[in-house]
Parts: sequence; structure tokens; C-alpha cells
Amino acid sequence: MRGDITLNHEELIICERLRALKMSGMADAFEDQMLDPNADLVPFIERFTRIVDKEWQLRYDKKFKRYLKKAHLRYPDADIDETIYDPARKLDTTTIERLASCHWVDEGKNLLITGMTSSGKTYLSNALCISALRQMKTVRYIRANTLMLELEQARLKNEYLEMVTQLSKLDLLAIDDFGLMELDLDKCRDLFEVIDGRDGRRSTIIISQFPIKSWFDLFKEHTYADACLARITDKRHSYRLEMNGISMREAEK
Repeated sequence: MRGDITLNHEELIICERLRALKMSGMADAFEDQMLDPNADLVPFIERFTRIVDKEWQLRYDKKFKRYLKKAHLRYPDADIDETIYDPARKLDTTTIERLASCHWVDEGKNLLITGMTSSGKTYLSNALCISALRQMKTVRYIRANTLMLELEQARLKNEYLEMVTQLSKLDLLAIDDFGLMELDLDKCRDLFEVIDGRDGRRSTIIISQFPIKSWFDLFKEHTYADACLARITDKRHSYRLEMNGISMREAEK
């Protein structure tokens, strides 16, 4: 009811049926129009478009929230905002803007983000993850050490293959703090299984404070080092972004 305007019997039935069909967005938009005394001034196609758009947006928002929750982002509100244009951050803003389109995710290419501690690598990677989520792509963010622990636990529970398969199906997997864990033989093997399962088909972001040229020495087993790095650092299949500007922690003080 809006003032002295109420829905008639037929209009109430339409709203009830729409809600029974789980189209509450359309029901709310239809009700708003029926309670608007000036609704007839708007062309039918525009009015109907508003009703459909309300339902579409409602479903989109619900799905986005589900995907966002499953992504386990460290910064679920991360955004590519005007701070990337701060000269002190020394960022390649053109590359970041292009990465935000997520065409590289559609192509199954990787992104390697390196740079100094507190330069905003994790935040930016999460912002790019959100760009992918807004396109309804499946995403998972995880620290490298946590990934290794989860794979170890999955092996003990006889769920290892299932977990590797799940990771291989994600549109975008972001592995943070690469290089801060010891890559012994088992971890080398686990990392290879994850990377190989995604190679050429799904995109992976690797975030590290160590320069790429030093990654080889992070592996205790150099055969796996060759195999992993060949898949994630090949310039034909990966993009690179260096972040060596001002510390964001210092900037916030």
C-alpha cells in the first residue's frame, strides 16, 4: 500500500505467483509500478524492462555473494581505485586497467605479482579477483603455506585427488606469499600437481615478495622447479606486474 493506493485482487495474485516462482525481484518491481499513480506515463517496454532488471540484479547479487564467500579473499572489499595512480606507488596503471577486464582469465593465462613487502600486492590481487567474480568466474585466494597444509591434510583423509581436481576447475586461483614456505620434496610435488592441473586451461595468480629470477632456488627438488616454473613463468602464457613503490602501511599513517 502506498498512501491511498492499494493492489487489487488480480495484482495481488500476480505478486503471489511471482514469489511462488521465486521471482521476488519481479514481484517487488511489479508491485512498485502498480502502486505508482504515474506508471502509465512510462512506455510498456521500459516498465517491463525495469521489472526484469530488478529480478536479474537480485539474482546476480545473490550469486556474487555466494562466489565471494567461497573465494576466501583477505580483502573482500578490495577495489581498483584512484590510489593506483599515485606516482609514489610506481605502478603500471595501463597494465592494471587491462588486467581488470579479465580477458587474460578467459584465455587461461597467469599473472605473477612481485614486489616489496607492504606495496599492496595482496590488496591488488584481491581487487583483480573481485573483477573476475563480478563476471561470475569461480575464484579462490589462498596463502601458499595454507595451500600446502590443506593438501597434506587432504592426503591423510584420502581426499587429495578430490582437492586437486577442485582446484583445477577454478577459473582463477590466487596463491599468495609464495616463497615464504619451505618447498621440500612433498611440497614440490603438491605444487606441481596443482599447477599442472591448471596449465593452459585456468588462470593462476602468484604473489611473492621475491623476484622471479630467484624462484628456482626456492625449490629443494630442481626437477620440480623446472616443471613448475616452465608452466607459470613462460612469457607466452603469463603476465607480470612489479610493485616496488611506497609502502602502503607507511602511506596510511
